[in-house]
Amino acid sequence: MRSLCLRCRRPESACYCAQLPPQLETKTRVVFLQHPRERKVAIGTARMAHLALSNSELHEGVDFTGHARLEELAKRPESVAVLFPGEEAISVEEARGRPPETLIVVDGTWPQARKIVTRNPVLAGLPRIGFVPRRPSNYRIRSEPADHCVSTIEAVVEILGILEGDSARFDTMLKAFEYMVDTQLDRQSTRTSPNRRRIYFGPWRPPLELRELAESYENLVLFYGEANAHPDGTNIPSELVHAVACRPATGERFEAILAPELELARSTPLHVELPEATLLAGERRADALARFEAFLRPDDELAVWTTFALDLLWAGGVTRRKAHNVRLATARALKGKAGGVEQAAELLKGPDLPLWAPGRAGRRIRALESVVRELVARGNATEPPQKLPRTGTGG
Repeated sequence: MRSLCLRCRRPESACYCAQLPPQLETKTRVVFLQHPRERKVAIGTARMAHLALSNSELHEGVDFTGHARLEELAKRPESVAVLFPGEEAISVEEARGRPPETLIVVDGTWPQARKIVTRNPVLAGLPRIGFVPRRPSNYRIRSEPADHCVSTIEAVVEILGILEGDSARFDTMLKAFEYMVDTQLDRQSTRTSPNRRRIYFGPWRPPLELRELAESYENLVLFYGEANAHPDGTNIPSELVHAVACRPATGERFEAILAPELELARSTPLHVELPEATLLAGERRADALARFEAFLRPDDELAVWTTFALDLLWAGGVTRRKAHNVRLATARALKGKAGGVEQAAELLKGPDLPLWAPGRAGRRIRALESVVRELVARGNATEPPQKLPRTGTGG
């Protein structure tokens, strides 16, 4: 029998304890509720997150009826929240205004996690928090059912970084996670003995995210927006100042430079690569957004590199509609981190397209269209593409 590390419960040859940061202090108490089957999964991450956080606790079970600790927490619903998506879940940005003192994190596969939440009325009565990850999951040794799904430790790192305003400090927790993933992949690549189970593979199909882009291609409008963004701590909201969009199926294009309604941040002209005078002389916001609404057809779907662009649109009053996160789809195609949109265009080797708009937005909408065209081609493919280089191996 292999000797196990008593702390992380991994074989000593794969122990990740040395990669964990010194226990991090948090204002938020994190309470993990772990499905019993997940405890037996060697590559689970709830215990890893628990070991990295001094202000955390881990409980195992499915039915927590009569559980003294949970009943104690449920008596103060105004200070407790459950990290779990749903129609009634508020965004983590909303929660940041009044952060919970205790965050309950349910650990297990999605069916297991749903079972825990639905079986326990004490959880159903607590407010929920949902979030869209900054980056796709790096859990390359375990499949996730959808774009917004990440491992437990990645979710905890994400939400604590936003709630406590220190993403870099919590990102240090991922060193152990990436070490575990890389170690597992390395052992799989050097395995000489057969797998314990025989796996039967069905016919190859492109990833779901690529198929969805291909199916929506005729109605896709690619959008990229630049913001007048002030430094943290100023309490001045970001506003859209440069909007570019195109409909790749027809070649139609849209551009608007919007005059800022708030004070122009010093760094904005530098970042958007447009002169200050050009920005100040821009179009009235209401007129520009009305033109964009007219550019859109009723059945159009938006495609953006990150959801920040959507936030700028919705904040401006543009009617919400279905949207695709191209960065996450790109990560599926690359089987790793996608980086920036211009880097992704180089990695995917999409078509070389003309530059038609000024500033940084011009380069990025061109790169976004190149990326989407390549992803759509792969989404329509009937055979797997040539092996791509792996990206984002961590470290």
